Amino acid sequence: MQEKLGGRLSRALQAEFRLSAADYRVLVHLVDAPGGRLRPPDLARSVEWERSRLSHQVARMVKRGLVGREGCLKGGRGASVVITPEGRTAIAEAAPRHVETVCWLFIDLLTPDELRTLARVCHRVIEQLEK
Repeated sequence: MQEKLGGRLSRALQAEFRLSAADYRVLVHLVDAPGGRLRPPDLARSVEWERSRLSHQVARMVKRGLVGREGCLKGGRGASVVITPEGRTAIAEAAPRHVETVCWLFIDLLTPDELRTLARVCHRVIEQLEK
């Protein structure tokens, strides 16, 4: 189910907004970050990726103008990944439709009791993963 749902959501993002699921994931974390910026190690942790995967993804997104790299203000070491105005526009356009699609393909199929049960199970799994 996870693979089928993820695949369908990825194809919808690509077809409608020319965003990969990875693009969307990075943009979601950046748009929610203070100043729209995160240091690569923090962004990698947020998206649960290896730093090398993030580096390749960010390079592709820089080429497309969705994100940029800027020097860190604190201590002058390293660089931050920063969402661009184009990236903000892309996520603002894609997010509402993506949420609709998630609801249509998954959330709307569950009863309120099933959603509460799913939430309890998910919280339990997350607690285990964060140990």
